[in-house]
Amino acid sequence: MKRFIVLILVAIQLNVYSQTIPGFKEYTYKQIDTIALKLFVKNPDNFNIKKRYPTIVFFFGGGWNSGNVTQFKPHAEYLSSRGMITILADYRVKTRHQTTPFEAVADAKSAIRFLRQNSKKLNIDKEKIVASGGSAGGHLAAAIATVPGLNDPKDDLKVSAKPNALVLYNPVFDNGSTGYGYDRIGERYPEISPIHNIEKHTPPTIVFLGMKDDLIPVETAKLYKQKMEVAGNRCDLFLYEDQKHGFFNFREDSKDGNRFFTETLVQTDLFLESIGYLHGKPTTIRSKK
Repeated sequence: MKRFIVLILVAIQLNVYSQTIPGFKEYTYKQIDTIALKLFVKNPDNFNIKKRYPTIVFFFGGGWNSGNVTQFKPHAEYLSSRGMITILADYRVKTRHQTTPFEAVADAKSAIRFLRQNSKKLNIDKEKIVASGGSAGGHLAAAIATVPGLNDPKDDLKVSAKPNALVLYNPVFDNGSTGYGYDRIGERYPEISPIHNIEKHTPPTIVFLGMKDDLIPVETAKLYKQKMEVAGNRCDLFLYEDQKHGFFNFREDSKDGNRFFTETLVQTDLFLESIGYLHGKPTTIRSKK
């Protein structure tokens, strides 16, 4: 009876809800008035309750204005099959919550803190948490690894919000006057712009960018890589000829077998293997929306 009560209390504490994305468990990581921000968690194949797993958190893109939490579901399904806990994170955006990029960064930091605070209950290796995302979601992943501020005042700041590695798909690096989003961020850009906050011990990073991306200049990505390496950090940059923004996404109607989804995911796999988060060679890509 005592064990039964304990299990109920754990479930209440973590706010476990019915699964709304098939194969993913749903948790509330943050409550703001009537807004419940969710994490959708998928355990790896052959999950063992006695083990702690490397974990990757995906933040969707959409210019901090909109976006779909399922954008990286195919990536999550594949990496789960490779032995990671994979998570799709919701956060506040302008169209749904009338918020700014600053609140989005605070939410992303809260999500990482939630995972570390609940690492034992969720079987997460809190020293192997990867942040990932595309476009504005890539910005959030890079920002929580670099910018020192923009914390939610309700968070326990003793818990680190800094991920241990980054996987970035056409990310927003530069929020300065010549970068992306300056019209919304303005002179506060030093608080939120990843390229302006690189320092020693920024987590190892892999970046994917199309060379015809109309939002993220190739030169910005090259400069980010240069600054990372000058600071003594690892930054792998993969550039794809003739590809535009969002080229890496999985598409049901793809006419080339989702070539770039596969190529970038294989490189992600190899990167995670190189830092000890995955083991063995990449397996067959079989994820679907």
